[in-house]
Amino acid sequence: MPADSFPRSYDPHEAARRYYPWWESSGYFKGDPNAPGEPYAIVIPPPNVTGSLHMGHALDNTLQDILIRYKRMDGYKAVWIPGTDHAGIATQSVVERQLRNEGLDRHTLGREEFLRRVWAWKQQSGDQIFLQLRALGVSCDWSRARFTMDDGLSRAVREVFVKLYDEGLIYRDTRMVSWDPAGRTVLSDLEVEHEEGYQGELWSFAYPLSDGSGEIIVATTRPETMLGDTAVAVHPDDPRYQAIIGKTVYNPLVDRHIPIIADAILVDPAFGTGAVKVTPAHDPNDYEVGRRHNLPFINIFDESATVNENGGKFSGLDRFDARSAVKAAMAELGFDRGAKPHVMSLGRSQRSGVVVEPIVSTQWFVRMKPLAAPAIAAVENGFTRFVPSQWENTYFAWMRDIRDWCISRQLWWGHQIPAWTCGDCGHITVAKEDPSACEKCGSAKLSQDPDVLDTWFSSALWPFSTMGWPEKTDDLRAWYPTAVLVTGFDIIFFWVARMMFSGIHNMGVPPFRDVCIHGLIRDANGDKMSKTKGNVVDPLGTIQKYGADAFRFTLAQHAVQGRDMNWDDKRVEVSSRFVNKIWQAFRYMHTNLEGYDPQATPTLSVYDHWILARLGAATAKVREALDSYRFNEAATELHAFTWGELCDWYLELSKPAIYGGGEGRQAAQHTLVRVFSAVARLMHPLMPFLSEELYQRLPGVTGTVMLAAFPKVSEFPEDPAVLAEVATLQEAVTAQRRARAEIGLQNKQVLPLLARGERAPALLKHASALRQLAAVERVELITGDAPQGAAAAVIAGADLFTPLDGVIDLVAERARLDKEIARVEKDKSDLEKRLNNPGFMDRAPADVVVGFREKLALADQRLTQLRASRASLA
Repeated sequence: MPADSFPRSYDPHEAARRYYPWWESSGYFKGDPNAPGEPYAIVIPPPNVTGSLHMGHALDNTLQDILIRYKRMDGYKAVWIPGTDHAGIATQSVVERQLRNEGLDRHTLGREEFLRRVWAWKQQSGDQIFLQLRALGVSCDWSRARFTMDDGLSRAVREVFVKLYDEGLIYRDTRMVSWDPAGRTVLSDLEVEHEEGYQGELWSFAYPLSDGSGEIIVATTRPETMLGDTAVAVHPDDPRYQAIIGKTVYNPLVDRHIPIIADAILVDPAFGTGAVKVTPAHDPNDYEVGRRHNLPFINIFDESATVNENGGKFSGLDRFDARSAVKAAMAELGFDRGAKPHVMSLGRSQRSGVVVEPIVSTQWFVRMKPLAAPAIAAVENGFTRFVPSQWENTYFAWMRDIRDWCISRQLWWGHQIPAWTCGDCGHITVAKEDPSACEKCGSAKLSQDPDVLDTWFSSALWPFSTMGWPEKTDDLRAWYPTAVLVTGFDIIFFWVARMMFSGIHNMGVPPFRDVCIHGLIRDANGDKMSKTKGNVVDPLGTIQKYGADAFRFTLAQHAVQGRDMNWDDKRVEVSSRFVNKIWQAFRYMHTNLEGYDPQATPTLSVYDHWILARLGAATAKVREALDSYRFNEAATELHAFTWGELCDWYLELSKPAIYGGGEGRQAAQHTLVRVFSAVARLMHPLMPFLSEELYQRLPGVTGTVMLAAFPKVSEFPEDPAVLAEVATLQEAVTAQRRARAEIGLQNKQVLPLLARGERAPALLKHASALRQLAAVERVELITGDAPQGAAAAVIAGADLFTPLDGVIDLVAERARLDKEIARVEKDKSDLEKRLNNPGFMDRAPADVVVGFREKLALADQRLTQLRASRASLA
């Protein structure tokens, strides 16, 4: 509990220090699978154990925390399971860098010692991101924190691997794969990023025919692969080459004669010279040619992309050094036929950034078509939906064109593949438990496959492995499938799709009902954040400066479905002013509770009824927005109600009652407590620390706002008559303020208000409020013509006049109004000319046209106002 005093300003850091440990130690974050209520579960997208909190994490986890806090308050049996991913290649790279700084490498240490070092590093650094997430205020069930290489999750990985293998869905094959020479591991297709528009070079050279009868010219962007050429292909119908099909050419670099073959699939006779060099071991298209024509597959690289012994005198050269050496050698031999610039797509490793190398290798694969089909159907039939729905098309496009997944990686850190090769008979035993003998011949000479599984293999099991599968646990019974996955669009392929088919195949149903996809956070200029650009924003620094509440509110307010977010810390500064506004409003209530009797039942004023009705409307909008993942609308509505209606209107309207004493004061006090209690609960999912600090200062509260009931619309019944009555007052106040500002009247200059029209009588009962809010001395009802020499204001159903004779210089004011009317008329004319110009309308973007139409409507409104004011001064 906070001190009884109410400080002048809110300290977000003190609130975080006070309340987070209390929440956690009290067990408020813990889910109970046996508790009553409808289940609601979220599993966190596990950040890499190497990671630190970045803006993507901050957004992702803020949105999840908003949902889990909302549902927890709303009576759901809620749980949010946190955890981290072992991040095979990323983590191994970090530790290998450390070893290099010590003058060591993993091969010198050996596998066992290297893994000991990785585990030690994980223990040292692995929980750092959990501490950072706590600073954000997230309410994960930390007692359920998981790691993808925990014993239980590792058991799940083996269980699934063996099951898929027994079903024929995991197999071992030799095929073309993408190799990362820096990480020294194979990559899946998704781990290769294609750099489009790369400015390369297309180099042409001649292969002499072996019989000396001529030459054939081919071109390549990778001259070093000549060392592995095993054929030259031409089109069978190309008359230029029909006579030499079946002959051989001579490769002088490696002293090899290679055949000229006919292949209608590979060769386009209209492209280049119509002849193509074939390197089956180092090009995906050439690989298929090699299989069709039974060509030799000559691998010329080792695991670091250094030329191996098959490269002859080029052996030992890095691939790019070999490229230069090959070009120089062919030029010296007289076979260089020139080079020209060539725009191409260059594949790079997503992890290391180096250019990938296509190689032929024996790897483990998952057969994807049978697994993808039910995962596609689950979205088609509506069991799982994407929000926004546009991302379903992205999901379908990849799943319907899916290829088998290469799951083996040449790393040491990760889940080692549970397959053992017999040293005597060569049989491969795949088992959940380490075997002691070959299942075929009984030999004890077994060696486990040294490769590990792709990190995404274990991540794909996350929604059910974190709940104890393959055991039949209470958690699985209560919370699987989960309610929603909140994540970025960039891992729909890597993770979302794989969780979908894994969940269906192992659990019988998809792992979640909704997939909420958010955009990226970009810098203030809309550029993607990156360390190389120097435009990365540190969320912890922003939290330290403004507090977690303002930071989270800013994230939510700008999390528009289907859009990326341009980040500027100035927006957090604006949110911090909102935080202060709420604090000062609560402080007003707190300092005016003397004599408050919670048992009293005073008669409420029209303003009390009005704010409660508006609170009901705001509650409905916030609930609807959160239920549909429109976080920005929830934040916007909370801001609009709290600042725009509660602070700007009700607090001002309540002051006469508060300061006047009697039953009116009691009614206002009751209303303030009721409203601020609801506001604290409404804001809690978005601003947890501020809401707890304020909730604890409400009279009579016990426990935590975390477990208080989220406001229900039924608590605040609608009152259309009251809403209409106060709306008339609000319109009159706004119109009066605008009219007075137009002629430069001082706010404190109290003047009478003359009103006519069907809604005019409603203003009589609000004379006190009009005096307080619009400097109205008294309200007089009039009929007939508008009075002369008065400032005019118009609201729906009433005309309002403020007599100005003797108050201002009417002649000067008429001249000013005439000048302003002329200016606005010209602006309106210019806008109409634009909008009536077919040339402009055909060329202008739609949003520009909309903008011009909005300006025209505003000009019309302004003219109506000005002309009414001018007419009243005639």
